[in-house]
Amino acid sequence: MGASSIDVERELTPFSGVVRTVVLFGRTGNGKSATGNSILGTKAFKSRRSSAGVTGTCELKRTVTSDGQTINVIDTPGLFDSSVEPEFISKEIARCVDLAKDGIHAVLVVLSVRNRFTKEEEAAILSLQTIFSSKITDYMIVVFTGGDELEENEETLEGYLGGGGCPEPLKNILNLCRNRRVLFDNKTNDKTKKAEQVRELLSLVNMVIAQNGGQPYTHEWFTDLKGLRLSHQKEVESVEGKKKIEISEMKKNMERSYDDKLKRITEMVELKLTQTTTRLQQQLAEEQATRLKAQENAQIAQEKSNDEIRKLKENLESAKRETEELRKNIADKPPPPLLHLPITLPLPLRCAIL
Repeated sequence: MGASSIDVERELTPFSGVVRTVVLFGRTGNGKSATGNSILGTKAFKSRRSSAGVTGTCELKRTVTSDGQTINVIDTPGLFDSSVEPEFISKEIARCVDLAKDGIHAVLVVLSVRNRFTKEEEAAILSLQTIFSSKITDYMIVVFTGGDELEENEETLEGYLGGGGCPEPLKNILNLCRNRRVLFDNKTNDKTKKAEQVRELLSLVNMVIAQNGGQPYTHEWFTDLKGLRLSHQKEVESVEGKKKIEISEMKKNMERSYDDKLKRITEMVELKLTQTTTRLQQQLAEEQATRLKAQENAQIAQEKSNDEIRKLKENLESAKRETEELRKNIADKPPPPLLHLPITLPLPLRCAIL
């Protein structure tokens, strides 16, 4: 692919000669392909609003920036959507590893400010850690799409994340990424804005590369495939003097061995995914059991409280009735007659009267 339409000056880094490979991960509808197109500066990936995924398989597109830096962008289908079968995910992960070849310089986790952060997305991050090891978080950058919506509401990304509505799992993911995040408006026609958000993202990519000592993320799978490719290359270079039928057979064998290696990677990924799914299901079941128990205890406490309140009301009503009856009885009774008691005067006084 030729030079992109991104015409911005990139900061030169000690790794400016490195071909950077970034991979887009995220749920269907979050704007992975649109983000990839923004990075590339051209509509290389199919992108449209759809409830079903538009990207059917992993794809790699390349751009060269104005200062000569080469960026490989790998777009992925919604690998961790709940409707996607583990077999499909495993094959696409293996394909992604094959496309990345020498490793991944940054994993771009694409989230949308338009959608609530879901358990599905939280599980996707856990799955990535299980498949690629926890070290993968050292290469993660969160890209929030939907910058146009925040702008319309006169809200910033800091305000969006700092508000009380930011769920705890999302905060945990940002902590894992050391708060490496950027906001993208994939709908804007403002060239300056487009260039600025891509510049900010590539600056974070450079930061990730620097923090990892200039080394991309690799796994034994990358190493195995790379070794196999080099071995095949040497075999191809040594075909001089061989017959066409021998060359054809050799190529078939090379393709077969490469396919077998990809198949083994697929099987390993599927096994890890199955283990992750089982663990998450157990965790979910435990959380549900805990929540149900808490709800049951709350209901019992509420019923007990209601019963105590009812008894208290009954006692108050009973006391009120007794008080009213007592008042009525007092009001209905005539006052007691005055007692005529003999008056005994002192003796001197009696004598005087007589």
